[in-house]
Amino acid sequence: MRVRSRVRSRVRPLFLAALSTGLATSPALARQDFSAVQIEATHVAGTVWMLVGQGGNIGVSSGPDGVLMVDDQFAPLADKIRAALREVGRSEEAAEPRFLLNTHFHGDHTGGNAEFGDASTIVAHTNVRSRLAAGGSPDVALPIVTFDDALSIHFNGEEIRAFHIPNGHTDGDALIYFMDSNVLHMGDDFFAGRFPFVDIDNGGSVEGLARGIQGVLDNVPADIRIIPGHGPLSAVEDLRTYHRMITETIAMVRGKIDRGMSSEQIQGEGVSEEWADWGAGFISTERWLDTVHRSLSGGAGAENTEHGHGPGASHR
Repeated sequence: MRVRSRVRSRVRPLFLAALSTGLATSPALARQDFSAVQIEATHVAGTVWMLVGQGGNIGVSSGPDGVLMVDDQFAPLADKIRAALREVGRSEEAAEPRFLLNTHFHGDHTGGNAEFGDASTIVAHTNVRSRLAAGGSPDVALPIVTFDDALSIHFNGEEIRAFHIPNGHTDGDALIYFMDSNVLHMGDDFFAGRFPFVDIDNGGSVEGLARGIQGVLDNVPADIRIIPGHGPLSAVEDLRTYHRMITETIAMVRGKIDRGMSSEQIQGEGVSEEWADWGAGFISTERWLDTVHRSLSGGAGAENTEHGHGPGASHR
C-alpha cells in the first residue's frame, strides 16, 4: 500500500541557526518558503510508514492505539504532516500523535516539536532535552520523557525500542526499532548513499559513528527495512556499504595524517572512485574529508556547517 501527497520539495535549505541549535524559530526559518513542500507517505512494513518532505525522514507507527511519530521536520510543515497522518491513519485523531520520538536535537528533525508537543508525549535521549533547552526551545518543545541508554514503548501491538548510539552523529542520538514490523529508523546516523554530517561540536565523531553502525550490523535481521535520516528507504546491504565507506575513508585519512598531511592536502587528493559520487548530497567530498580529519585529530568544528543543508542542497 502506498499513499502519496505527491511532492518533490525544491525548497532551499535553512542555515545553521535553525539546525545546529535546534531552534524552530529563527530569522532564517522565518524567511524560508515552505509553500512548495509536500509530504510523501510510503508504507514500509507492518504498522510503519515513512514520510518524506523537507528535512529529516519521519517514521510513523499507525494502528489501533493511534499514532507514534519519529521526528517532525520544521514547524511550518506541521499542518502538511498532520494531513499526511490523517491519510495514513484514516482518522482525524491520527493528526495528533500520542508519542513523538526525537532521534537527535537538530532543527530539521525537531523543528515541529512546538507544534505537536501539546498533544504528544515527546521522548528523546537526555542530551536532546539539554541541547534544545540550551538553544532556547520553549517548554512545549522539550522532551518530557528522557533516557540514557534505552527505552521501550509498547504500542500498536509491538515493542518500539529506542536505544542510544554514543557519540555518532551527535551525543544524543537514538535509533528506533519497531520490533514486530522489523523496521529501524536510524536518524542521521545513516545518510543513505551520501557522505554524512558529523556534528563534532555537539559530541559527534566519525569513529563513534562507525562503531555504532557496526553494532547495528552485528545485531539486526538480514531482512530489516531501514529508514535513514536522509535518503531513500534502505536495506542492510545499503547500510553495510555506507559503513564500509566510513571505515575506508577513516583509514585513508588516518594514514595521511600519520604521514604529516594537512586537511587541505587530503582534500586535494580526494577519495577513491567508488565514493566519488557520494559528495553530491548534503556534504561535499571536501567537507567530509575535513570532518574526518578534524574528528581524528581532535580539532574543533569548522566554520558554521549548515548541517549539510547549505544553499543549493537537497533535503531529500
